[in-house]
Amino acid sequence: MLFKVTAAATFRRSAIKARGCLNSRRGLLTLAIETSCDDTSVAVVEKTKKVFGSAAKIHFLENVTADTRAHRGIHPIIALESHQDNLANLVQKALNHLPESKTGDGLKVADGTRRRLPDFISATRGPGMRSNLSVGLDTGKALSVAWQIPMVGVHHMQAHLLTPGLVSCLANEAKADPPTTPPEFPFLSILVSGGHTTLVQSKGLTDHKILATSEDIAIGEALDKSARDILPESLLQEAKSTMYGKSLEQFVFPNGKADFADYSPPETRGQEVARRISDWGWSLTTPFANTRTMQFSFSSISSMVGKIVQSNGTNINISDAERVDLGREAMRVCFEHLASRTIIALETLRPHNTGKDDINTLVVSGGVAANQFLMKVLTSFLEVRGFGHMKIVAPPPYLCTDNAAMIGWAGIEMFEAGFRSDLSCRPLRKWTLDPKADDGGILGPGGWIKE
Repeated sequence: MLFKVTAAATFRRSAIKARGCLNSRRGLLTLAIETSCDDTSVAVVEKTKKVFGSAAKIHFLENVTADTRAHRGIHPIIALESHQDNLANLVQKALNHLPESKTGDGLKVADGTRRRLPDFISATRGPGMRSNLSVGLDTGKALSVAWQIPMVGVHHMQAHLLTPGLVSCLANEAKADPPTTPPEFPFLSILVSGGHTTLVQSKGLTDHKILATSEDIAIGEALDKSARDILPESLLQEAKSTMYGKSLEQFVFPNGKADFADYSPPETRGQEVARRISDWGWSLTTPFANTRTMQFSFSSISSMVGKIVQSNGTNINISDAERVDLGREAMRVCFEHLASRTIIALETLRPHNTGKDDINTLVVSGGVAANQFLMKVLTSFLEVRGFGHMKIVAPPPYLCTDNAAMIGWAGIEMFEAGFRSDLSCRPLRKWTLDPKADDGGILGPGGWIKE
């Protein structure tokens, strides 16, 4: 891996000035952009030092999701056009939420007030749809040049991993008593969304080992596909987005946690893979039931759901009671498969857990992390399989889905560690987390500047 040792003089001066910001009263400020998929998001995030530790504040955060409901899923061109339509306007709005300048200099906005210039720009570099990423990354580069400040091209999945740290510092800004601390390395993370399902061992800011990933589709996609088959057509028409998995959760668990309060996890592997025939005569097979292979597979679950629905002739021939049972079973099988592989990973790592290297925290992030039944399954599995001491940390729902606040926070973490991005950096459709992967992980691609 090669780093550019020097950058333009103006960028170097800005970086040196910014490094000292956390030692001053004004903190470290970034304007962040996220355009990796179908969410256009802009945020203004600030990190400050307090007597008791670090604190954070989100001055601005707004998302616009492309309306692709007519296609019952993400449509790349419509998502791209949504970024082009909305990003500049979101940036314009964000400028009005930059902290006011105390010195009279800085950026003059439309209302005539002076605002603090961000110390650097954070923009998602990958992984994601390359054309969509380009809209945000190129906008970040333009702001970087116009304002003569550095930029950090952020790894989208690293941002999800680090979000609990942002949540902890947000609590400190609200004067949490006692003060909270971010998860300490090493910790285990489950990244679950419509595009990713990955189990990660995190040893440091840029040191992440992939323990398992999906060999076919992501868990979020499997739930969305299942929901399209299970939900009544009327609910699909009323859905405000293509996140049908969320609508499915609301449909099958209308009373929230009360509907799955009696959930009992399988205490053994044998119980876990046992076939469960429903009152309707169908069953869903657990993926990788006969192996401890460290992989996920979810395509079979959505396929089985589709076949069960088709066996009834059409979607309208299924009663609501059967829809609820099928939706709950699809979620159970998905979530228990996820929890099972997590337990296998913890059992594998346990012999190596001695002293400072003990793993005591499980971070759950990504859009599916907002599902409360998932959290119930994970908690229950850990308790009955000998890992009840593990602490599960998950961001609030608004920070689980793709958002620019997490991009800003990851940018701050990388910036504090001395990393910047060269203006020649390109968007990356694929970009692993693992430094031992062929692409070198987070620091592998060219375009990094190490101060």
